[in-house]
Parts: sequence; structure tokens; C-alpha cells
Amino acid sequence: MELTAQSNIGKLVADNYKTASVFKRHGIDFCCQGNRSIEEACTRKKIDSEKVLGELSEVYNQSSDESIDFKSWPLDLLADYIEKKHHRYVEEKSQEIIPFLYKVSKVHGERHPELLEIYQHFMASTQDLAAHLKKEELILFPYVRKVVKAQKGTATLEQPHFGKAENPIEVMMSEHDVEGERFRKIAALSDNYTPPADACSTYKVTFSMLKEFEDDLHHHIHLENNILFPKTIELEKQLRMN
Repeated sequence: MELTAQSNIGKLVADNYKTASVFKRHGIDFCCQGNRSIEEACTRKKIDSEKVLGELSEVYNQSSDESIDFKSWPLDLLADYIEKKHHRYVEEKSQEIIPFLYKVSKVHGERHPELLEIYQHFMASTQDLAAHLKKEELILFPYVRKVVKAQKGTATLEQPHFGKAENPIEVMMSEHDVEGERFRKIAALSDNYTPPADACSTYKVTFSMLKEFEDDLHHHIHLENNILFPKTIELEKQLRMN
């Protein structure tokens, strides 16, 4: 892929996920707000786009065969992967983090009131994500699998009750935006998950788990927003035209 200031961020990360590290380093959202050019994102962040382009070039030059080419995966396989890896991660890790976060907010909340806000944001996120994942697993992902079967000629693509794939996808992407904004607030409140000088071991572990949770969520949303969703919409349109 040609790399220019007008290159689309989401497409770059879809092409090579290792580029995500560059965008994360500069605080550029590549998942929820991936449909922007490098120049637009850098202008908003007041960052030198040439510097970012240079760092991206280094990533491309260092790329190896170890990176997984998710763009080449069948859509049903990608949906299965997201569900089994990222959905299960959200369900399991959120329940692991909550008691840790509750404990540190109670113990250290008086000296660090931002912990109480972080706890509130995370609780709201886990509640909304639980409903979000179920909508994908019960409505959208089964339809993705039906679209793939229709492509293979093993099933007829019937009109879903939601009209077309783009409708639930718009809802899912809007909900992704909400979570992206929540974690931007959590990251800001925690100084990018940097424990204060008086932090105990539990405090440090909690911040480490929160950072890992955000990293996984970014990859999760990226796979859906930049690969699974647009490819599903495109394939559905092709099948409807035939």
C-alpha cells in the first residue's frame, strides 16, 4: 500500500496491524475514528505528519510474515475469531478487573479521587459492552455467516428483519464510538495508566489490567470497523445485485 499523508488510517492498520503501535504512540484513534487521513488526524492532534509517516515507513520496512493478514480471512471465520477471542476476553477480564478497581478506589480514592471516576466509567462500559456483544452474537454475526453461505451457494440470502447489514452495523459502530470515548477518559484520568508514586502493588496491577483491556478493545473494534463490517456490506451488495 502506498503511504502518503492522505492514506486512510483504518485501511493502513487493516493492511498491517503493526502500524497501530505508531498511532497509539501519538494518541491517534485508529479504530473508532479510523476513517480519516493521516494528515487530518495529525492536524487535529497538532502533530507533524511527516514524523508519523516516517515512523510508519519504519514499521513497513521491519514487517515480517508474523503479522496475521485478517483481511484475507473468510468473513465467517473472522466473526468466529472475534467472538471466541475478543468477546470472551471482554466477559472474563471485565469481571476480573472490577473487584481490583473497586478495592483501589475504596482504599486510595480519598487521595486519588480520579479512581472513583475511572471505576464509574469502567462499570458503565462493562454493562454496555455486555449488551453490545449479545447483539453482535445473536443478530449481526449470524447474518454474516448467512451472507457467506449465500456466497458459497449453500443457502439463499433472505431479507433480514433489519433490512440490510448496514443498519445494525451503524448501531454497532456508534456504540464503538461511545466505548472509544470512555476509554479516552479513563486513559486521561489515569495519566495513560501510570500509577502514582504512592501506588501499592494492587494499584499497579489494576492499571496494568486496564491498559491491557483497552489495547484488546482497540484491536477488537479495529477488526470489526475496518475489516469485518465494510467487507460484509460490500459482499451483501454484490449478492443482492446478482
